[in-house]
Amino acid sequence: MAGPASLLRLLTCGSVDDGKSTLIGRLLHDCGAVPSDKLEGLTDFSLLADGLEAEREQGITIDVAYLYFASGRRRFILADTPGHEQYTRNMATGASRAEVAIVLVDATKGVLTQTRRHATIARLLGIRSFVLAVNKMDLAGFDRARFEAIARDFVRFGAAIGIERVAAIPVCALDGDNVTARSARMPWYDGRSLLATLEAIEPEEADGTGAFRMPVQQVIRDGGARFYAGRIAAGTVRPGDSIAIAPAGTPARIARIATKDGDLDTAEAGQSVALSFAAEVDCSRGDTLFAGAAPQIADQFEATLIWMAEEPLLPGRQYLLKLGTQSVPATVQEPKYKLGIDTMEQLAARTLGLNEIGDAVIHTARPIVFEPYEASRSLGGFILIDRISAATVAAGLIRFGLRRAENVHEQSLTVTAGRRAALMLQKPRLLWFTGLSGAGKSTIANLVEAKLHARGRHTFLLDGDNVRLGLNKDLGFTAADRVENIRRAGEAAKLMMDAGLIVLTAFISPFRAERQLVREMVGAGDFIEIFVDTPLAEAERRDTKGLYRKARAGKLANFTGVDSPYEAPESPDIRIDTMAMDAEDAADLIVRHLDGDPS
Repeated sequence: MAGPASLLRLLTCGSVDDGKSTLIGRLLHDCGAVPSDKLEGLTDFSLLADGLEAEREQGITIDVAYLYFASGRRRFILADTPGHEQYTRNMATGASRAEVAIVLVDATKGVLTQTRRHATIARLLGIRSFVLAVNKMDLAGFDRARFEAIARDFVRFGAAIGIERVAAIPVCALDGDNVTARSARMPWYDGRSLLATLEAIEPEEADGTGAFRMPVQQVIRDGGARFYAGRIAAGTVRPGDSIAIAPAGTPARIARIATKDGDLDTAEAGQSVALSFAAEVDCSRGDTLFAGAAPQIADQFEATLIWMAEEPLLPGRQYLLKLGTQSVPATVQEPKYKLGIDTMEQLAARTLGLNEIGDAVIHTARPIVFEPYEASRSLGGFILIDRISAATVAAGLIRFGLRRAENVHEQSLTVTAGRRAALMLQKPRLLWFTGLSGAGKSTIANLVEAKLHARGRHTFLLDGDNVRLGLNKDLGFTAADRVENIRRAGEAAKLMMDAGLIVLTAFISPFRAERQLVREMVGAGDFIEIFVDTPLAEAERRDTKGLYRKARAGKLANFTGVDSPYEAPESPDIRIDTMAMDAEDAADLIVRHLDGDPS
């Protein structure tokens, strides 16, 4: 039995209107967590959950309330997350820290898709102990058969997703039946009340039972000393211990363990500390301190993704991956499959939509330090962030690292990009023309190349249509294919720049994220974004290829400006207003821009 000071982290989840707020309010009321002035005349216990939010944790797009209460034997922290589908991200946030999930089911409705989705996410995020609260038993006439049918349904589903421990309890949260005390209205139920069940559950062992792990969150300078601050993810550490620093593997020895309350002789998982080393070593934010066997380090791994954004996953698009204190650009390949929540089948998928769960391979721009999520929540769980909107779009769980990249290494070459450029007496540039179909990108880019060629410059023009006839002939015009089209074009342009060329490209390139990806790929100083700004009506009027007519007639799907968006540059390096400037003048303006470049 757990000791009197033990702490248990709870999550409540389930479908909307299953009575979650009422159940939470009843627990708070019966455990004495409600001030007396809030009880007078109160008949709706669901209002207590809203009135007693002791802490609200806010992320970029995540809002989770944490409620605190205690019984005679235990303290509880309960993550209160909404049941609506659009709030699945909130539920995932609460589950990432919880040890027990209380899954609510309306006795009159049974186990629903959202119930299964929440249970699946909770299990994926490492929760092993589940309490099934079959609520509103009064509306089901306190029918034992109904309760047992729902319990069987959930247990059968739970077994398919790896849930081994389920305590099923029939409750009426509104009246308190079987919440904190046994109910006389359901004499056929001989199990514990909900509160007694929670008191009896032993918390899962923390990550701290393994070898020492601590991601470095901050480097603190105190006089002449440096301290490396973070939260210990696993294991224990003491002054004098020999450790190492990943990813470099640099050895170090602990000199002091400092906290705001003074130095410690030992520190363990869950504690936030600042460590100093006996000798100065190279260590910074994002590194991981470790003892024993090294954590895994890779730039490719397979992961389970819980997609949380209205906009679907775009395979090939670059997102920002945050794992602990590490932040790194990452791309997601086309999913291997997505889960059918009702059947748990692995379904074919090219993308993931809102609330969908699937497995995919992820590539990071540089190797990261991690552990599989099953071994460590702290070092195996990450989020993906949209690089343009800064919105959290997915939660991810690393399954295992891929070793395929270890056999590919960058080759050192004698003739460098700089030497090739020097031979050509020019500085390579990437002139990236973007705009709607029919804006005049190819016409202006062709004129610019002709003028540069006449000056003896070495150039190459990558035209969108020409590239699709060869390098990218396997790609269509879906959003995911457009992302891959621009990624490949960017890689080809970078190779040509390494050859010393001035490269011009004429692609619609409708998405800001991919234009930013190419800018970062080649270097911001060498990327010149040229927005050929033509109103949609004018581009349609020109329609030299007849594409707009086909799109308006429904014969051409995913056409930019008609049924696929164009995200105009917010601050291009050069803006060409084709309503005020002809193609010849535009080309002269761009050449003058190159001439005036001080580099």
